[in-house]
Amino acid sequence: MSANDFEERVVTVPLRDARAAPSNQRADKAMSLVREHLAKHFKVEESEVRLDTDINEAVWDQGRNNPPSKLRVRAARFVEDGEPTVEAEIAD
Repeated sequence: MSANDFEERVVTVPLRDARAAPSNQRADKAMSLVREHLAKHFKVEESEVRLDTDINEAVWDQGRNNPPSKLRVRAARFVEDGEPTVEAEIAD
């Protein structure tokens, strides 16, 4: 794997658009927003974004109706089996 095949960044994902969803679907929408944001900024398909379970727990921590307004995520883009893939976890 060459240096061009690996890229890692810390990204702040805004989740305030989840407030536009009905209150009983806000955490679901927030998870979709995380996946969409990472796919857009790392130029991959949404299906190629893998989220760590800690991201899920952070979004759902305050319940389904009240996800956080933003989330800091450490994401890495690399090539696996000829396909670009992004893996993300909570940034410390």
